[in-house]
Amino acid sequence: MTPALTLHPDRLLPVDPAMRDIARRLYNAVKSLPIISPHGHTDPAWFATNAPFGNATELLLVPDHYVLRMLYSQGIAMEDLGVAPVGEESRADPRAAWRLFASHYHLFRGTPSQIWLDWVFAEAFGLDVRLSAATADHYFDHITDRLASDAFRPRALFERFGIEVIATTESPLDPLAHHQAIRDSGWQGRVITAYRPDPVVDPEFEGFADNLAQLAAITGEDCESWDGYLAAHRQRRAFFAQMGATSTDHGHPTAATADLPRAEAAALFARVRGGKATPADAELFRAQMLTEMAAMSLEDGLVMQIHPGSFRNHNPQLFHRFGRDKGADIPTRTDYVTALRPLLAKFGNEAGLTIILFTLDESAYARELAPLAGHYPALRLGPAWWFHDSPEGMRRFRRMTTETAGFYNTVGFNDDTRAFLSIPARHDLARRIDCGYLAELVAEHRLSEDEAAELARDLAYNLAKQAYRL
Repeated sequence: MTPALTLHPDRLLPVDPAMRDIARRLYNAVKSLPIISPHGHTDPAWFATNAPFGNATELLLVPDHYVLRMLYSQGIAMEDLGVAPVGEESRADPRAAWRLFASHYHLFRGTPSQIWLDWVFAEAFGLDVRLSAATADHYFDHITDRLASDAFRPRALFERFGIEVIATTESPLDPLAHHQAIRDSGWQGRVITAYRPDPVVDPEFEGFADNLAQLAAITGEDCESWDGYLAAHRQRRAFFAQMGATSTDHGHPTAATADLPRAEAAALFARVRGGKATPADAELFRAQMLTEMAAMSLEDGLVMQIHPGSFRNHNPQLFHRFGRDKGADIPTRTDYVTALRPLLAKFGNEAGLTIILFTLDESAYARELAPLAGHYPALRLGPAWWFHDSPEGMRRFRRMTTETAGFYNTVGFNDDTRAFLSIPARHDLARRIDCGYLAELVAEHRLSEDEAAELARDLAYNLAKQAYRL
């Protein structure tokens, strides 16, 4: 007999009956709140064209780096999963790739991927049997058939999921044509962009020199001079803000910042632009640009996000064959106290500036991040991120930061995902975990239940809306 797929109504809530009752009341009051998705990597083309998604493999398997990394770790070839080498078309049959995934779905037991995917299967598609080798074809046909219907077009799903606003992420070189098309269409769904300047601020980013030339061509600024280069950023930031952006995003290897005198910064830029930068120069330039971006945020009001601490493309063979975002990024130890001091010495006391810090180094939560955010007016803590976007990761985040930073120096939840259909699953998981944590504080008489109810709403909705100026 094929095992049933069921989602328990009390999943992820506390085991203790008294705490579970409190958590259930808190959760029931926030579970249907609109979704604020202020940072992520969904494709704006989906909402611009509103074209139907292709098939189960194209939508749920190929773009999901969480899924890819687990399968790859078990020796499964990327090509067999439908991932095409750089510059090539996939030769894998989508149904065969899905069967391969389904036959290995047991690998995801106990992981957040299973929680998200089971929600998608049960709630979005109405499937009632578990994914396995035996049900692979049923899943593939059922999902692919649903995706061909109008009810599963991107805009219909956006509205069905109760998304109030979603932010995508684009580089300064992106013309934002899809965002313009969304505006021109008359559709009322709010899809905004975010300014991600990594390709033109990281000297080690592939094609950096060509990217600078393209930035100059787009803006008409002299990107061979330091002042012209900064002016180009200001111009593009203004354009992004015009297209709805309320935030910037910076994915640096470390949290290093610098505050160089203008002449030194200009000389450093000359070395970087001329291709003569050492690794130390590249790190210093990234550090200087975080401070420059903070200065610009103080001018234009864009919220600044810093996502440091990932050793990107750790597997060189995988990167050269398949490119970025295939599951080979690995967390590193990250210093914040020393690294951020140049930026904070200059701008940390500015109440009109919002800098949201993320980490992949959980050891920094209580030692560095919570004390920093608990002091500097400009700082807020982003939620448990990436490898820690999980039930236990969220609990650790709350336990290690709340006593020092409180709740109101955090920014609620953001899903940071490319997997569009997982967005409501991720927000539901976060709401359940936060309500469970709040229930524990109520049960210990550290909070009253009315305070917890207010906090539950803030964590699920209000804080993200406020922090990202939405």
